[in-house]
Amino acid sequence: MSGTEDLLVEPDRLAAELDRADPPTLLDVRWRLAGEPGRADYLAGHLPGAVFVDLDTELCGRPGAAGRHPLPDPAALQAALRAAGVRAGHPVVVYDGGDGMSAARAWWTLRWAGHRPVRVLHGGFPAWVAAGRPVSTEAPAPAPGDVTVTPGELPVLDAREAARLAAADAGVLLDVRAAPRYRGDTEPIDPVAGHVPGAVNLPAPEYVAEGRFPAAEALRERFAAAGVAEGAPVGAYCGSGVTAAQAVLALHLAGRPDAALYVGSWSNWVADPDRPVATGETSGR
Repeated sequence: MSGTEDLLVEPDRLAAELDRADPPTLLDVRWRLAGEPGRADYLAGHLPGAVFVDLDTELCGRPGAAGRHPLPDPAALQAALRAAGVRAGHPVVVYDGGDGMSAARAWWTLRWAGHRPVRVLHGGFPAWVAAGRPVSTEAPAPAPGDVTVTPGELPVLDAREAARLAAADAGVLLDVRAAPRYRGDTEPIDPVAGHVPGAVNLPAPEYVAEGRFPAAEALRERFAAAGVAEGAPVGAYCGSGVTAAQAVLALHLAGRPDAALYVGSWSNWVADPDRPVATGETSGR
């Protein structure tokens, strides 16, 4: 089982850790799918000592056929993390604007890159403020870190592997987008509507609410109801691999650290017109 304390941290505990002589490295990864970049939010106020890291340009690769948020180039990611002060083996805490999505993708990316001591601030920046904790507008200049990126430390799926998992009798590929997008009723972002044939729809609000996760047992029950069987392979995808990273975090909390992320997700799947597209009601197993 993955321990919750290894994955999430509450504001009061984080505040106590920040008072230590060698506190965790804080990364502000606030991000919006559309609208102003998160840096404006950071400049308006952030956790004291936090460094802003941009999801689109520093934690992900360039958008294209591999998807809208593909894997980053390891050397570029290492340079960005070192510039943010990330040190080898030193704890990192990531946070976002409260929905938990970009923080989860940052968590996943650092874990994938081989940096294990990373947690998500549960509830993000709003939870910190609600707890009465201080906010700063000073942008720190951290000493350069020495983290080494070792890619591949968390499992990933490409399109072929995602299709194989979705079609398998044992195992499940979760599509965590809203049901209308899964069914193909609407597609506000990508050029084709529908889902990977055989994928099971489990919209994100069914396992996380406003960036906060229920207890592990509740998560296990919800994933089991969607067909996630103990010991059988499980993977997740969304539009571009951000919301699905949050699903992988939830699966870790539920005791499934083997859960795989289809990083390219639907934006990668539909980049190839020869890949099949399914539409219609949510399937179940």
